[in-house]
Order: sequence, then structure tokens, then C-alpha cells
Amino acid sequence: MANSISFGDYAIVACGTMIPELNYLKETGFLDVQAIYTAPGLHQVPDELENQLQKQLEIAKKSAKKIIVVYGGKYCYINIRNPYRTIDTVIEEMREEGYYIARTEVENCLDMLATVDERETLAEGQKVWFCTPGWLKYRDMVFKGWDKANANENFPQYTGGGIMLDPIGFFNDYAMEHVEEILDFSDWASIPLEGRTVGLDRLKNVLISAMAEEDRL
Repeated sequence: MANSISFGDYAIVACGTMIPELNYLKETGFLDVQAIYTAPGLHQVPDELENQLQKQLEIAKKSAKKIIVVYGGKYCYINIRNPYRTIDTVIEEMREEGYYIARTEVENCLDMLATVDERETLAEGQKVWFCTPGWLKYRDMVFKGWDKANANENFPQYTGGGIMLDPIGFFNDYAMEHVEEILDFSDWASIPLEGRTVGLDRLKNVLISAMAEEDRL
């Protein structure tokens, strides 16, 4: 990883679930640019995701000619009415001459923090529900409209429980200050939730890979 890499010429438009990690990268000096966000949990409402993404991209264009969209491609935007319309289609419509716009080449936010193989290693052969810090911190938005019946339909199949991929020490800090919220979530989901430390190299490399080729050198 090149030490001289700078994101200063870029704007970053990201899903709000990634706020904890991207803020951490800014605070620790890796990111030298502010990110602007769409609301967390919009994978459930693709029309609103599309509207917010377009709006934030227009804002980003006013400050930079190069933009990185921090979103997954497979699960973050699913348009049931038009399956051929993808998040990349939305982004492509926002491209214009003189601008570089690229999306992080991952399937979802989990993939930004740990590869499929790494998640399988953490699961140790069990069926595990994985999440990121943003899924817990913004759970009221991520699971907006869900009731206990929805939880019962989805979570009990994960007989290995839940694992938070945590590259920033979020889970332990959150457990000290909001342990009742973690317990409430586990009770609602009917599975235990634990944090597992993962490194930040995966996320850093995902961001670097989305840069224009000349900026990665």
C-alpha cells in the first residue's frame, strides 16, 4: 500500500452504515477528505436509495471531479420492479464528461471489512449472521418496519448466532455504554451477538482500488 496515497482530490459518497469505519479512517489520518452519506438501511427502499444517491452525487460533483461511491453492488440495491436496474445503472446515469466516478468493487458492507473466505473462517462451519457496527448503531433505520414476527422469520436460522465484524473496537466500547441495547437486540433477534476483531487493511484496499489508476501508483 503506497504511503503517498491521498484522497484529497476525491469526494466520497457512502452508505450511512459505514459512518463508524469511515470516520475512524479520517480520525486516524488515512482519509484526508470528508464523506457524505445516504441514510442507513435504504437497501429496503430502493427508490429512496436511488433518490438520495443521486442527490449526494450531485453535491459531490460541486466539490470534486473524482468520486468514490462506497456501496456494494449485489445486495445494497435490489429493484424488484426492474431487476435489470442496478446500483451501477444509477451511478452510470450520473457520469458526465470530465468526472471520474467509481464504486467500491464489493458485494455489500460485510465484504468491505472481510472477504467471504475470512467470514467462513470466523463462522467455523456454523451458519452465522454477520453485521457491521453500523447495523447495530443504526438498527432503528436498518430494521425500520420490522417487528418481532419479521425477526422470527429471519434470524433463528442462524444457529451459529451473530458476529459483528469490528475493525475499530466498536463492540466492546458500545457494550460498556449500551449493554442493554445489545441485550435487547439479541432478545429481539433470538440469537446472541458478539464482536470479532478484523483489521482495516481490507477496507483501505477496497477504497484504494476504487481510485483512478494514476492515483494508486
